[in-house]
Amino acid sequence: MTYLTYVAASLAEIAGCFSFWAWWRLDKSALWLLPGLVSLALFAFLLSLVGTNAAGRAYAAYGGIYIAASLGWLWLVEGVRPDRWDLAGAALCVVGASVILLAPRGA
Repeated sequence: MTYLTYVAASLAEIAGCFSFWAWWRLDKSALWLLPGLVSLALFAFLLSLVGTNAAGRAYAAYGGIYIAASLGWLWLVEGVRPDRWDLAGAALCVVGASVILLAPRGA
């Protein structure tokens, strides 16, 4: 369930950040910022749902999932296919995130 929460949070964050990118870099209307702000608030809420005892650990593990989701966005939304180095790097990051999330920790 944690991975699904991270994926949902990453999509919300990427969409929110992309709205600012579209407004600033692609000359879209400032109205793009409104759903972007809502999306960023949703991102923050979703990330707070992760079941860990430390926010920093939740954020660190999230980073790996965010990287993989960003490459998915690159391909699906922007139409740029990730290359093998992008995919290898993302795989390393997801493995790193999994180590953080799944490591046995004492009480």
